[in-house]
Amino acid sequence: MAARKVAIITGGASGMGLATAISLSAAGWKVHVLDLNKSAGAEATRQNPDLIFTQTDVNSYKCLSSAFDRIFISEGRLDFVFANAGILGLDNFYDKADSLPPPEPRQLSIDINLKAVVTTSYLARQYFLASDNPCQDPVIVITASIASFYAQEFNPLYTASKAGVLGFMRSVAYPFFNDGIRIHAICPGTIRTNLLTNQMMNSFPDEHLTPVEAVVSTVECLIKGGSFTDSTGKHVSGADNCGLAVEIFGPSIFFRDQIEYSSNGLRELCEAASLKNQEANLARNRSCPSKIRRRKLRDITTGSSKNMVIKDNRFVAKL
Repeated sequence: MAARKVAIITGGASGMGLATAISLSAAGWKVHVLDLNKSAGAEATRQNPDLIFTQTDVNSYKCLSSAFDRIFISEGRLDFVFANAGILGLDNFYDKADSLPPPEPRQLSIDINLKAVVTTSYLARQYFLASDNPCQDPVIVITASIASFYAQEFNPLYTASKAGVLGFMRSVAYPFFNDGIRIHAICPGTIRTNLLTNQMMNSFPDEHLTPVEAVVSTVECLIKGGSFTDSTGKHVSGADNCGLAVEIFGPSIFFRDQIEYSSNGLRELCEAASLKNQEANLARNRSCPSKIRRRKLRDITTGSSKNMVIKDNRFVAKL
């Protein structure tokens, strides 16, 4: 059984994935770097012999799950997963097709930035929950983007993928926390990585670029947990240090809350359907199994009320 903490980093052969891998390795972690780029992985391990590289296509479930399985069997534990693999995908979505029906659009950004992150998180949870895993505080960090919040007209599919992973993280944060797993999303601005060309990088003022070091330090704070304060002085600790969306711009970080509800009715609807409230409802049902409680939910589209029945931990419309 490995005594050292074990990390898996996808997209770890370059950029902020590699920088995080190097930093964790220097701190005593055993770091497994997964990347499709075999030459970059070989160079990363040549310069950093403590890193362990596995060529992996995150877009292939068989390939990715096999990598997780081999690592877990070898190490006997898993403490941290950085779902970081991503592409910019500069295919021109707006090109006019030469014929009809038009060809199928290339959607690799969705496949890598969204679907593969979902798959990586799924696998991480399964191995975190393995019965013989000695890890006490497993953590997942996924790489989102400022595009998770702000429209990027030049690349709508990339924007969709990054908005999607943020919504995914926020949706699973509470269920994962119930399993003893913390999950967060980092949302960095433009970084000098291989996703962008030098020409594109040089078009931005230096103060508009985010240093890789800011990303690495943020990831390490998220792994550590405990108390954490952003650049505006907003503080989180304890159970609140879970499901954070951390925007990183330049050297500054910002905890970004979910947008405000547009009305009290919408808040009531969403909160009533939340897993936390559903669990409370189920607990009450178990204490009084003969009763089926009825709850009024405001119809947010008309302002009227509808009866809903809470049955078997689900909301069912009254017919």
